[in-house]
Amino acid sequence: MNKFTNEELKNFIIGSCVIVACLAVIAIFKIERSVWKDAEDDDYGVFATFNRTDGLVVGDKVRLAGIDIGYVENSVLDEDFRATLTLKIRNGIKIPDDSSAAIVSSGIMGNKYIEIEPGGSEEYLAENDEFSYTQDAIVLEELVDRIISLGKAKRKEKR
Repeated sequence: MNKFTNEELKNFIIGSCVIVACLAVIAIFKIERSVWKDAEDDDYGVFATFNRTDGLVVGDKVRLAGIDIGYVENSVLDEDFRATLTLKIRNGIKIPDDSSAAIVSSGIMGNKYIEIEPGGSEEYLAENDEFSYTQDAIVLEELVDRIISLGKAKRKEKR
């Protein structure tokens, strides 16, 4: 009768745990994906047009008051060379039609997302409506260049 050494037994247990953990992670992703796909059937699409969308990609989040309410479904370039984004918003979330959409980041080097600032109108955006007010992405490099230019200009004034 073959007996396993302590080293072989330890390796077998660790390998089994890794396999079980991988299967659990795969199962969780499958379940999450199917739950989101089911929810997509009830989502509605609205449009937002921006001059710049630097760093924002299809699949990024749409938030209202810091809570995820949708995602960027598509992006196309219109005839005026502006980016028109299709935003999928969860059904049941009513957005006033005078709301604004801004591209912001979750920190200095964080991911970009769209933050919706609700307006005060009693009318709401419907399927295929468009945001009237949008704010483009702020490009960090341009902001740093402006700050450096201002610093250089002030230094020249003092001389």
